[in-house]
Amino acid sequence: MSVFILLLVLVIVVFAVKDIRISLISRPAFKFFKKVLPPLSQTEREAMEAGDVWWDGELFSGNPDWKVLHSYPKPELSKKECAFLDNEVETLLAMLDDYQIVQKDKDLPKEVWDYLKVNGFFAMIIPEKFGGRQFSAIANSTIVAKIATKSLTAAVTVMVPNSLGPGELLLHYGTKEQQERWLPTLATGEDVPCFALTGPEAGSDAGSIPDSGVVCKGEFNGEEVIGLRLNWSKRYITLAPVATVLGLAFKMYDPECLLGKEKELGITCALIPTDHEGVKIGERHYPLNMAFMNGTTYGKDVFIPLEWIIGGQQGAGRGWRMLVECLSAGRGISLPALSSATGHLCSRMTSAYAVVRQQFGVSIGQFEGVQEALARIGGLTYSLESCRLMTAGAIDLKLSPSVVTAIAKYHMTEMGRTVMNDAMDIHSGKGIQVGPNNYLAHGYMGIPVSITVEGANILTRNLMIFGQGATRCHPFVLKEMEAAGMEDDELALKQFDGLLLQHIIFAGTNAGMAFVHGLTRSYFAKSPVSGATTNYYKQLGRMSRGLAFCTDVAMLILGGELKRKEMISARLGDVLSHLYIASTVLKRFEDEGRQQADLAFVQYSVERNLFEIGQAFDGFFKNFSNPFVNFLLKRIVFPLGNHYHRPSDNIAQTICEHMTKPGVFRNRLTHLCYVDDNAGTGVMEQAFAAMNDTADAFKRIKKWQREGVLNRNASVEVVIDEAVEKQLITEQEGRRLQDANELRKQAIAVDNFSKGTL
Repeated sequence: MSVFILLLVLVIVVFAVKDIRISLISRPAFKFFKKVLPPLSQTEREAMEAGDVWWDGELFSGNPDWKVLHSYPKPELSKKECAFLDNEVETLLAMLDDYQIVQKDKDLPKEVWDYLKVNGFFAMIIPEKFGGRQFSAIANSTIVAKIATKSLTAAVTVMVPNSLGPGELLLHYGTKEQQERWLPTLATGEDVPCFALTGPEAGSDAGSIPDSGVVCKGEFNGEEVIGLRLNWSKRYITLAPVATVLGLAFKMYDPECLLGKEKELGITCALIPTDHEGVKIGERHYPLNMAFMNGTTYGKDVFIPLEWIIGGQQGAGRGWRMLVECLSAGRGISLPALSSATGHLCSRMTSAYAVVRQQFGVSIGQFEGVQEALARIGGLTYSLESCRLMTAGAIDLKLSPSVVTAIAKYHMTEMGRTVMNDAMDIHSGKGIQVGPNNYLAHGYMGIPVSITVEGANILTRNLMIFGQGATRCHPFVLKEMEAAGMEDDELALKQFDGLLLQHIIFAGTNAGMAFVHGLTRSYFAKSPVSGATTNYYKQLGRMSRGLAFCTDVAMLILGGELKRKEMISARLGDVLSHLYIASTVLKRFEDEGRQQADLAFVQYSVERNLFEIGQAFDGFFKNFSNPFVNFLLKRIVFPLGNHYHRPSDNIAQTICEHMTKPGVFRNRLTHLCYVDDNAGTGVMEQAFAAMNDTADAFKRIKKWQREGVLNRNASVEVVIDEAVEKQLITEQEGRRLQDANELRKQAIAVDNFSKGTL
């Protein structure tokens, strides 16, 4: 006991006496930290510093404040935004024939283009004073999602001008003159924008773009001025074939030092009219049969004045920061909207099809194999919509949460892919026959587009989420990196010492609390609510402790290698991501009044995310290079083992019961799904309603067939007529059954084409 007390006193003295602490702990740690600090490129540094830390910071803290989560305002549409959805959007959707657009015309009809321009669909983010709609991020997201349930081509066409592009960049960084010149014509559709970043030699790695702008003297409007001589080759640029104004990203050089001492100014963005001499547009790509405009743009020795740089000359070299901060629109609004739309469409149509389609004399929705996939569709749709709402809500708070939007981009597009695959599996033969009545085919074809754009998903998961999150969201690491980078070593050491002491306490607390909560199954952990979701908050808090502790250990042992150990770091990124997604589900449940009908969907979503967190930790432990550390981490985070499991069959079956019955909940779950009275979705909905209305009568028919009262081998039509003849049912009831059966046959039918018409 005396030895233990002596050791305890020594530890206290070492940490309490500043000079001793600096000499024995902080100085060696400082040298080690500088040695293992991963080298950061200028691009990485700017990306890391851009954007805002939001709820992701709480999740990385090890002790998330759930009151903060609940304090975020519930995302809601204004009256004018609701009116736009109910009027202009509905009118647009009625104009769209997606089969004609995609399979025949390969373009939107002229009247649709004109309607989009005249009615401000390209001006949702532009302020009213410039003639725009000035809609919120949640409205932007909701409008795009609703359109996407009818036509992905139309949705992308509307989406792009309202995300990363000239409008967004002008609003945040443009000079007054640039805003007054361009925003009014962008608002009216007189000008159509595109933004050119990606090229043949640079995709996700924008820092390596070879496109250049060299400062030089040239002639503009008959006068010699200092400007830029541009050369570029870009591809995959949406709206480029029809754009009238080109946003261009390039590297800016000043070899003659005409603007100052710097010769390499960095990535810069400029706005260039596409009718300017030397600009080439018009060539189209054909992305997986989708009909939205996407193509190339080239320029050789194109001279522009400096005032065409976004932000004027002051914007020179600021392009990368502009892009990273504005990418929140694409990653946090547009792509999540498309993914959520996939959920709304697939949930509504697949649940209907599961009732309407019959095999072996019963609806396929009664088979447990179908129920498993249908429950996954429903549960993921609830998660998708929850994540869409909360992420767009952050942008409406005037934030640019770069880590959160990267999480949303990656995981929502992947969830959308899973949902679509399950929907296709359940629809089976009907899903694969392309035609005017196939409401899934074009969305299925377009899934890889969402996966690829705005940072390919492999890159986003393996480099961005944890790569940025570990430094931006951690309460101390970025500050320690800044201290280590200071030129004055003594001042840096002094600052580092204070941070290190806090960091040690932080790591020790998280390790201890993770272990205690693991032993007690979080029984004594705090929860902001009571009732069915209490334990979910406790478990997420426990996993937040585990993430914070494992992150510190991984950075301590692997140092700069962690950036290159992508499989290891991606698993920690998965933990952060699933903590975030589960948080959005719980937030939505509270925002919408803890409705009992939602509970099974909340349980499915949170339990699925906890299971994925457990799997990510297991993979992290198993593949950590140091076996002793592996053993230690596992015993601290899961001292009694990993007990997280997939949602139960009972929860899945409860979800299916809600989805396959008409009513308020089903309408709320799929409220963004557009149902066209004259197309496949409308017929399917009518058949679904009719089959539910006549379900009891058809059960009686089946019972009489089993008992031998009615013919067991005749067609449905014949059996219904037989039941009427035998006065088992009335003539009116018989007509209802015949009408329902006719709708059922129409709904499960596929399109046929005459020879030579395809």
